[in-house]
Formats: sequence, C-alpha cells, structure tokens
Amino acid sequence: MHAVATRVVLSIGLSVLLGPVSAGTTQAGQPSKTSRRKTRSAAGRIVAVNKRGTVLIDLSGKRVLLKAKVVLREGLLEMFCCLKQTKEHESILAVDSKAYTIHTALLAIGAKPGRPAQFVPKYKPASGQRIDIFVQWTDKTGKLHRAPAQRWIRHATRRFYAARFEKLPPGFKIPPKSELRFDKTNHELTWFGRMTARQRDTLLKLSNNRTYRKAIRSFFQRSQPRPMQAHWIFTGSQLVTDKRTGKNIYQAEGGDLVCVANFATAMIDVDVRSSASAGDGLLFEPDPTQVPPLGTPVTVELIPYVPKKPAGQK
Repeated sequence: MHAVATRVVLSIGLSVLLGPVSAGTTQAGQPSKTSRRKTRSAAGRIVAVNKRGTVLIDLSGKRVLLKAKVVLREGLLEMFCCLKQTKEHESILAVDSKAYTIHTALLAIGAKPGRPAQFVPKYKPASGQRIDIFVQWTDKTGKLHRAPAQRWIRHATRRFYAARFEKLPPGFKIPPKSELRFDKTNHELTWFGRMTARQRDTLLKLSNNRTYRKAIRSFFQRSQPRPMQAHWIFTGSQLVTDKRTGKNIYQAEGGDLVCVANFATAMIDVDVRSSASAGDGLLFEPDPTQVPPLGTPVTVELIPYVPKKPAGQK
C-alpha cells in the first residue's frame, strides 16, 4: 500500500482501536498517570479489536489473533484465509471481520506493509514484511494443537504436468486407460494427477528414449505431495477512491485476506510467483491429512517476523 494510503488506514483504524488521542493525555501532550496505568495493563493481555471478538491483539506477544473456522478441506486454493461470505469455495479458513481491521491491527504491533504483486505492464513480485502464521485448534478428544499454517497446504497434485516432446519414439504406444497423453499440436507429453512409483517404473520400461524417460521422471517427482515452503508477506492491499462517491475503498474487503495465489488486492500474499488463474494451474491445495474437520474453530496467529541480529550487534 502507498505510504499515504497506509496513513489513512492507520488513522481510521487506530481511532477505532485506541479511541481519541486526547482522552488520556495531559495539557503538555504527555500520557497521564491513568493512561500509563491502562497502557501497562493492556500490554499484558489480549485485547479484542472488533465487536465480534474475531480480531484480537496480543500486545506483549506482538501477535494478531483471528478467530476463524475451517470451510474447505479439498479443492484448489487461492486463499488460506478469506473474509466470511467471500471466497469460501477456494479458502481453507474464513473469518468474520473487515479486512481493514486486521490490517490496522498489524500496523498497531509494528508490521510494515509493502506492495501487492503487479501484473501490468509487466509482472512485479509482491513485497512487504514477512508474517509467520500459525494455527491453533482443539481436536475431538480435547487436545490442543498448534502448527505452522504451511503444514495445512501442499502443492496441488490433481493437475496436469507437461513436458516438451516433439514426437513419440518409433513404435511407442501410450498404454490404454493411462493418464499419459501426447498433444501433437503443442508438442507436449502430459500427465494428470499423482504418479505412483509403480506407474513410473511401468512407463519407464516402455522406452529407452532419453527425452521420454526424463519426462516420466519429472512427472513423478513434480506430482508427489509436498508441503508449501513459501512464506507470507504483508503486502497491504490497496486503497482506492471511488470516483462516483469519493469514498476510500480498501480492496482486500473483496475477500483477499491471506492468499496463496498472487492478487493485486491481497493484504497478505505468498513470497513466490503463484498463479491466480485456474487455466494456468493453481499451485496449492489443502492437505486433508492435516486440516481438521469442517466447522472446526481455529485461532490464526499473525506474527511479524523480525530477523535476529548477529551476536554482539546492537
């Protein structure tokens, strides 16, 4: 978000979070004794930001906490967490809140926004402070769990994998009922879905052609389930002015809260290039072995990452 837009969101949001600046100050502009006592008290506890109690600030722990629910366990993902009643069909979690409230809460604990990914006239990656995200939930036995959010997300396996392939080897025939295909028009050998080790070995036995064997090994390697390794960054979305009404509009209110596909409207995005187009192949999906049942209440921790200084450096 641009610096001016950031100041607008901060001024609007902090007035909601903290109340009028003058309420606890002396005539000299210094905090009163009462204000200082309240500040020390608040610093040791978790404070609700909105009336719903779905966004909270842990002032001493420098965390923003979101009270969300599991809304998706299977399917391709554009989001890790969206706003309620926006993009639940492509997001693992949903939270009942306004996006600017969460943005403001991050600013209040010192997080530094950057810029969302840019696509026109050419692609520019997203930037911003890294945000470490953890999830907490209680299973049906009452046991509390905490895990990095990346553990719930894996690289998509129900997708097509392609390799450049000019023509099939002489005498080679694709086995019937196989997910292997040859696109003569685009000169591509393709495979759909996860390839098992048995399928790989069977296909490798069909030809000694080096290009073919390289493609099969590539399909096997790329189609194996593997957790997302990318980090999230505080891109800050964008604040735009409605020309008709003159009102400022925070674009993440459309639902693009914590994304795994790059959006120019994302508040938090991944730090890698990730397609937002199903036609280009969405990169990620939920890991159903890790995500708890639908409807499970989940506390999401948003923690601004601060690199540790080398020993001896102040």
